[in-house]
Amino acid sequence: MAKVNLAFLNDLVQAITRGERRDRVRGDGRGTLTAQNLLMRPAQERLAAACDVLMGRIGEAARIAVAEQALAAYAELDAGGRRDFFALLRDRFGADPDPIRKAYAAYDADPSAGHLAQLFEAVEPRRQTLLRRLNMAPGATLKLVGMRADLLDAIREDPALAPIDGDFAHLLSSWFNRGFLRLERVDWSTPAAILEKIIAYESVHKMSGWEDLRRRLDAADRRCYAFFHPATGDEPLIFVEVALTRAIPDAIAPILNAPRPDAAADADTAVFYSINNSLRGLKGVSFGNLLIKQVVAVLQAELPELRTFVTLSPAPGFAGWLARQDGAAAEKLLNALEQGDWQGDPAAADRLRPDVEAMAAQYFTRARARSGAPADPVARFHLGNGAAAWRVNWPADLAPGAVKNAHGLMINYLYDPAAIETQHEAFVRDGTVATGAPLAEVLNRNPEPLK
Repeated sequence: MAKVNLAFLNDLVQAITRGERRDRVRGDGRGTLTAQNLLMRPAQERLAAACDVLMGRIGEAARIAVAEQALAAYAELDAGGRRDFFALLRDRFGADPDPIRKAYAAYDADPSAGHLAQLFEAVEPRRQTLLRRLNMAPGATLKLVGMRADLLDAIREDPALAPIDGDFAHLLSSWFNRGFLRLERVDWSTPAAILEKIIAYESVHKMSGWEDLRRRLDAADRRCYAFFHPATGDEPLIFVEVALTRAIPDAIAPILNAPRPDAAADADTAVFYSINNSLRGLKGVSFGNLLIKQVVAVLQAELPELRTFVTLSPAPGFAGWLARQDGAAAEKLLNALEQGDWQGDPAAADRLRPDVEAMAAQYFTRARARSGAPADPVARFHLGNGAAAWRVNWPADLAPGAVKNAHGLMINYLYDPAAIETQHEAFVRDGTVATGAPLAEVLNRNPEPLK
């Protein structure tokens, strides 16, 4: 437990015993509630008491101290205790129906700006205010991001907690908006604490250690950029790894295993081959589109000889989608891919390639989730950011996970600075999937869509 300020806790106890919620914190059996007695209480009780005090009328200095002690108590909870706390947020710190009804009646009678502001204030759950006050503690923002990650775990166990996530998402989207983000290049001179995090957070193409990292940061033909936030210190929120190449690559191994060059690369293409969101508690807070667009601008300024900006992206849903397709052609291809002969036999891969490309082209451009968005999550990200689905590549990644989830399939998404905004608008407005010439050629050869 963090070091406790006993003077503060005495003030905390007085605030509780003065307040209308004094019955929620019990005495020590002798009619006296001291700071030391409070410290001996279970973490869940201390946390609930601190939350009540935070929502009361106390000074700013005391509020900061209470918030700090509340987060310290939260850190002591196990998974069950955290679920109970989230239930507390749901049940005790929601919106009060009576003020909502009164505010709505006033607005309905007179829809003025003033009454609208009162209605907005009434409908906001009290837990949003509580979270803002918890955020006053030193280092609280990162701890609240972690709390939200815990909440996502708890929702899987108890879906009734889902409404609370809307409050976290709302506040985190505000706290982590673009105006607060700082883009930095990560290189070998970056502090070791950050470099260690890059290794730990890399999830697309895992690193084997420091030498692997050093190769990916080599100034001759590599770049790495990350967004940071002033409230989270040296935690990279999202980072992208870039390879400088000649032409658009069609496989990941030559990038990951390329030897270190003797001189700067004679490159015309920037390849975004790994994009990683670092903090699970920021799920749904969009950084990637901002990151890619800003990195493109930085690279254009630094290396004007670059003409092409593409990704080499995984297709994590392709195997599952193919397995759900009806028809003899899909079944035949699935059986051939699952046998795996193609992995070590180039001739077998050549025979399968036209069929894989045909299925993959339909998957990326026509397969839809229930929401109507593209079925592939990576496709949703890049197409939504204004990229074009350029070319399917197979076999492109023979790592076990890539074979299991995508049968080794990868795809290039093209970021054309002159077309990004137009393609983004068409995708958002009409669901239009922009396609490059190589992918369009495959679609033209196979015009019949699958169900």
